[in-house]
Amino acid sequence: MKYKRYCKQLRLKNDPALIARYKEVHGMGKAWPEITAGMKEVGILDMEIYIYNTTLFMIMDTVADFDHDKAMERLSKLPRQKEWESYVAEFQQSDKSATADQKWQLMERIYEMDQNASYEAASGQLKSSHSK
Repeated sequence: MKYKRYCKQLRLKNDPALIARYKEVHGMGKAWPEITAGMKEVGILDMEIYIYNTTLFMIMDTVADFDHDKAMERLSKLPRQKEWESYVAEFQQSDKSATADQKWQLMERIYEMDQNASYEAASGQLKSSHSK
């Protein structure tokens, strides 16, 4: 199966209590169902978020023909998305009115084991499922 991968980063406010709450609202079963459904609707197949101190790192896998800019624009207009972004902005080093795409910054891949192609960050990295 072919898919695209995007990697993004975001900074949280340097406040241990806020960081603990941010982790809690992203805990298993805690994300609002409309947010997860909206991501799936625009072509996001899977998403993981990792944390180190105040830095968040996101891995976002999408359908192979995913257009990042169009999908993020569409996602920003889906039910409860603005409400969610405003809610989590309390924890993030960002403007309260910023969209997810304005907060989460795309990262450039500089290394991949057995790399055979280069991609611009906004284009995503075309991948194939690993066979194990």
